[in-house]
Amino acid sequence: MTDETLAAARAAHTLQQQLEALLIVADEPLSAMALATACDVPVREVRKALAALVADYDGAGPSANGADESRQPRGFELREVAGGYRFYVRESLDPVVEDFVQQQTPAKLSQAALETLAVIAYRQPVSRGAIASIRAVNVDSVVRTLLARGLVEEVAHDAETGAILYGTSEQLLAHLGIGDISELPSVAPLLDDGSEGFEHESL
Repeated sequence: MTDETLAAARAAHTLQQQLEALLIVADEPLSAMALATACDVPVREVRKALAALVADYDGAGPSANGADESRQPRGFELREVAGGYRFYVRESLDPVVEDFVQQQTPAKLSQAALETLAVIAYRQPVSRGAIASIRAVNVDSVVRTLLARGLVEEVAHDAETGAILYGTSEQLLAHLGIGDISELPSVAPLLDDGSEGFEHESL
């Protein structure tokens, strides 16, 4: 991509459109500074545009004809978490999404999902980046599958990077018939020498 192509794309779209495009492909919350850098605009303009987007998705703010009026909120919302912004399904629609996922998701997990689930179980809380580093593959879609199945959940955010940290859910513990992750079986005997670090530090 050339500088001319980038400049033309920015000129052809509003700042709000550019922010939406960036946020929809992001796997982690994006800070106002990161968004401002990506769009090559001042941070204050980004914050103003983000506030307008939040209001729009919540059914407030000006309508298409410019008049302020109350409207139905969108099915998704833009939240500020851990110093960044990210799209989420509106909480009131969680039952609808859960029902859809349960109907669409096959009963069995793939080998990739099982391996990713094991990494999360033994290294939690852990970020997607750390999981990908351990498995040496992109794990974004697999983590989304595990989240949709209710087997893992967002448990915290990294204080330095803002990355989401994942851990096992109560649902998974129930499936395994254990009450706490400390009851997970030791994997050290199954690994080569020097690989014990794979296990959770507390185990």
